[in-house]
Amino acid sequence: MVVYSFYIFDRHAECIYKKNWQLPTAAAGRASRPTSQNHVNGATGSRALLTADDDAKLIFGVVYSLRNMVRKLGGEDDSFLSYRTSQYKLHYYETPTNTKFVMLTDIKSGSMRIALQQIYVNCYVEYVVKNPLSPVEHPGGLGVNNELFEASLGQFVDRVLNAT
Repeated sequence: MVVYSFYIFDRHAECIYKKNWQLPTAAAGRASRPTSQNHVNGATGSRALLTADDDAKLIFGVVYSLRNMVRKLGGEDDSFLSYRTSQYKLHYYETPTNTKFVMLTDIKSGSMRIALQQIYVNCYVEYVVKNPLSPVEHPGGLGVNNELFEASLGQFVDRVLNAT
């Protein structure tokens, strides 16, 4: 199994952490493509590439929409866990404090709910929440900036997830 990227969103819908390891081939091709000119209805407009912030906003929008749709169709007891496309699988975990963990993996991976919960408990709580120097709120997109968290997350992904 391969992990492509990982995102953490706070309760205010701000992306406070993002990490990309690998991109699926279609997304990597799109990201490396130069800016092109599009002709739509006779008008010329430039098509800008997505930035990392735009990717995070799109990921959150998809998660937010699917989570709300699942709750409206199935009731409050149902929860959104993952979805799969032809290129990647998105896994979702929400903590009791409304912190949202999102992981993009290859399509062959199973449920990552337990892995995301372990990242929350063993990495995020241990090195970010318990750190007295870490801010409680992340205003203006000020995200998680903790070397121990990044190291433990990298070790967890390399050792546990990418090893299988």
